[in-house]
Amino acid sequence: MTAKKTILSGSTVTGDLTLGNYIGAITNWKKLQEDYDCLYFLADLHALTVFQDPKILKDRTYSFFAQYLALGLDPEKNTIFAQSHVHEHTELSWILTCLTPLGYLNRMTQFKDKSEKHEKNVNAGLYTYPILMAADILLYQADMVPVGEDQRQHLELCRDIVGFFQNRYGEGTFKMPEAYIGKMGARIMSLQDPSKKMSKSDENDKNYVSIIDDAKKIEKKIKSAATDSDTVVNYDPENKPGLSNLMVIYSVLGNKTMAEIEKAYEGKMYGHLKVDLAELTVETLKPVHEKYNDLMKNRDHLDQLLRKGAEKASVRAALTLTEVYNKVGLIPRR
Repeated sequence: MTAKKTILSGSTVTGDLTLGNYIGAITNWKKLQEDYDCLYFLADLHALTVFQDPKILKDRTYSFFAQYLALGLDPEKNTIFAQSHVHEHTELSWILTCLTPLGYLNRMTQFKDKSEKHEKNVNAGLYTYPILMAADILLYQADMVPVGEDQRQHLELCRDIVGFFQNRYGEGTFKMPEAYIGKMGARIMSLQDPSKKMSKSDENDKNYVSIIDDAKKIEKKIKSAATDSDTVVNYDPENKPGLSNLMVIYSVLGNKTMAEIEKAYEGKMYGHLKVDLAELTVETLKPVHEKYNDLMKNRDHLDQLLRKGAEKASVRAALTLTEVYNKVGLIPRR
């Protein structure tokens, strides 16, 4: 039997998962956990590149973990853990930092973008962040990593770092990771600016529906979503991007074709669609809310699951780090 390929995905514990994540999750995660060996980590160390209130960071890490579980990630079928609970991440990161030429880090466009956004806190961690990301990936011998356009450059640096290590210490220590491109599902756009994708890191919370928003918030956000001045409900992404985005959400959540939605709202106004979509979204997310709220009431249970996930991850990470220590001349812990 062929061993499953390994997929690793990490998400910085800032913001909340969105309706866009939910739609991607329900169609992809369950299939991924059957077809691949999946590791998901809560990137709490990466979050520190921007100042975080300590209490909020801790609460948000629990919240993010509970959101993952509420969305259907099975901790028995997947390895889910907090990045800071596996010390090998930072240890490997230092070794890789000592291999990475300064010029390669200077090319990272995301550092320039984030430096402009956080000009009062341009720290060394923000600069070396892509090396920690490389350590995250290489520790688990990941075959594939799901990356958006903003992270492709970092994955390329990770591949370069594998080359640097091989040139100095020989081959066989790390797998060369590839970008994972999933099947294109529904692409959910921002509610107020349908030219860009819905994002959990959006500074304007009117642009996204969080999966843990209460019913009133969900209704308000969907009813105030940007649409055009026309009144006819028809799917036209080019000329009616805002309306078409709402129709995509309706299509996925209501399991209806665009033609069926158009027929149902023939002679009706956009407002009718928004009211019905808000109700459908609230009902769809209700079981997610219930599971999330139950999980957040029992932090001892979350701690237990995080500990089990970290233990599973640590076994794998330690194997890689021991080999790295031997290759570079450090004495592995016994």
